[in-house]
Amino acid sequence: MAHSADPRPQSTLAVLGPVARQTVQDQVYSELRRSLIQGAFDAGEVLRIRDLAARMSISTMPVREALARLISERALEPLPNRSVRVPLIRRAHLEDLAHARALIEGELTAMALPRLTSADLKALRAATRAYDNLAAGRIETAREAADLNHDFHFRIYRAAGSDVLIPVVESLWLQSGPYIRKAAEIFETGRDAPATNHHHALMEAIEAGNVQAGRKALVADIGRAFDLLRQRYEFDREAA
Repeated sequence: MAHSADPRPQSTLAVLGPVARQTVQDQVYSELRRSLIQGAFDAGEVLRIRDLAARMSISTMPVREALARLISERALEPLPNRSVRVPLIRRAHLEDLAHARALIEGELTAMALPRLTSADLKALRAATRAYDNLAAGRIETAREAADLNHDFHFRIYRAAGSDVLIPVVESLWLQSGPYIRKAAEIFETGRDAPATNHHHALMEAIEAGNVQAGRKALVADIGRAFDLLRQRYEFDREAA
């Protein structure tokens, strides 16, 4: 007598493998990504896989995989000796980044402005106050300022509701990290307007519901760092 077929559906979970290494790789990627966005690395700085692995107390494999992801996102450049480096500050790329960020982030701000909730406004005001209160001159403060700036902008951008544009902006911020770092080094207290000025102007536009003024303040905020580099950075021949 033939046996009837097992009525239980075969689980597709059998095709899945262990995820522990992938989890570590994601953590490494997130930490390196955050550091790049914060401008923690100098333009042209070489990152060696073994050094990074030793610093993070992990094997080289997840570091290699994380770096490959960041290279694909143009946040890092491969070198012939299997190391990678933070891209040099190049004049053409500076102009390209500045143009792309103004276009995309300006549009996201315009899209987001009528959709921001009272909770969003409360969070944006708190971030602006915290940014104002930071004391200058300490590495911890610089990293905290970068995080506050990121949270402020992306709170606005996510309100736009565009799942397509957000990853594009994240990639642009990754590529902008060394430019922002160098601009911060060039910044002169008392000579240059602080970044919070533009945040306050943007908040005023948001609270007034003025889309045009909001876009203008956002573009001015983005352009501040790039303008400092245009005016005072000495581009070398390799980075021209």
